[in-house]
Amino acid sequence: MLALTTMLTLPTLAAVTSTTLITGASSGLGEEFATRFAARGENVVLVARRADRLNTLARRIETDHGVTATVVAMDLGVPGIGETLRTTLADKGITPTTLINNAGFGTHGKFADEDPARVAAEIALNVSALVDLTLAFLPGLTGALINVASTAAYQPTPNMAVYGATKAFVLNFTEALAFEHRASPLKILALSPGPTRTEFFDVVGSEDAAVGNFQTSEQVVATALRALDSRRTPASIVSGLSNKISAGSVRLAPRALATVISGRLLKA
Repeated sequence: MLALTTMLTLPTLAAVTSTTLITGASSGLGEEFATRFAARGENVVLVARRADRLNTLARRIETDHGVTATVVAMDLGVPGIGETLRTTLADKGITPTTLINNAGFGTHGKFADEDPARVAAEIALNVSALVDLTLAFLPGLTGALINVASTAAYQPTPNMAVYGATKAFVLNFTEALAFEHRASPLKILALSPGPTRTEFFDVVGSEDAAVGNFQTSEQVVATALRALDSRRTPASIVSGLSNKISAGSVRLAPRALATVISGRLLKA
């Protein structure tokens, strides 16, 4: 008897490539996020203005972790940046599955003395760009959306009035999105660091804006990753125990008192 063997050829399923897009990736928290996600086997897209730093980071990531690091040097604080960046990446065949909105900066001093152009740029980057990028990429995200807020989001911040207000927006915006997507597997997180050893205070121009104990970028990003890896990712998290206690206590205090305390700490 002749034995017949039937060969079934199953279609080969292409491996799904996970790609994390990080803004403000040239230093500080953005650089640490890029390194840590690459260590997890994710391809990364590095976005910031300083191409030299991005290229150096990309080479290190590809050498150390064997993933693809794509550099996109551009100014995020311009109108329509979400669609511009989405189209740029689509032309490269890249669809991010995780978005980390980390780019931002702060100013310090009395609002009446602020440079109008600098204030406009602060709002454009901290708020408008973050919203625009989220709107452009959210439909395609399957991993996580992390928006970097700040402990400044939890109370009015005299002498950093604009910065604190932008971060309060980020916190509330992200918590609202997390509720809207509560039935989705997508993890949405607002990360609120306190003072962190990055270039932030170099840009601000004064460490008088630092309230609380300093953490490192490694500590802050580790907080975010623990939240993402937990069975139930919270909508928002504060990095550092003392910062967490401070943010929680502020929410229980009358807002007028919280403003007075904040103003004294920020030397307003």
